[in-house]
Amino acid sequence: MLLISDPVYSWFILPLLIFIARITDVSMGTMRVIFVSRGLKYLAPVIGFFEIIIWLLAIGQIMKNLSNPVCYIAYAGGFAMGNFVGICIAEKLSLGKALLRVITGKDAAGLIEDLKAEGYGVTSVDGQGLAGQVKLVFSIMHRAHLKKALEIVTKFDPTAFYTIEDIDVVEKGVFAIGPRWHSVVINGLFRPFRKGK
Repeated sequence: MLLISDPVYSWFILPLLIFIARITDVSMGTMRVIFVSRGLKYLAPVIGFFEIIIWLLAIGQIMKNLSNPVCYIAYAGGFAMGNFVGICIAEKLSLGKALLRVITGKDAAGLIEDLKAEGYGVTSVDGQGLAGQVKLVFSIMHRAHLKKALEIVTKFDPTAFYTIEDIDVVEKGVFAIGPRWHSVVINGLFRPFRKGK
């Protein structure tokens, strides 16, 4: 015997469940794409499997309730929110490594020393910019360390131009120690599945 009345279930609970299911499966889809780009090729299919099961459950309920427009709104809203949630999760996990490239018109010796003091590997070269001589400073690091490195850069030169790029494979090099706990767990669990491990 159903304890919840049919109108409450049809117009509130079912759309809410569809909304939550869509947030979950779209977030998983976003994570799956990120894992593929980070070289976690064995983890991505597992996430994809559960992503599709959840999607099938959600679309199955939509097909059973074609006359309920609230379900459509919940489905679309869950998709939109799922993209946002997936990106937020990816940012929090900080998986993989990144290249930080800094271009500054100041003498970069202080910046290089500050980065080295924090354990970052640093390479610098001279360059020519529109306004004259510049210094290019490169550092490859765990994504979990980007925030700290950017604090160092902006403290040294608030007007410095910098870019950040994803790195697929890194061999050897100097990296700051002590990534955040979740990076240690994730990288440790999935290191055997990474390219260029």
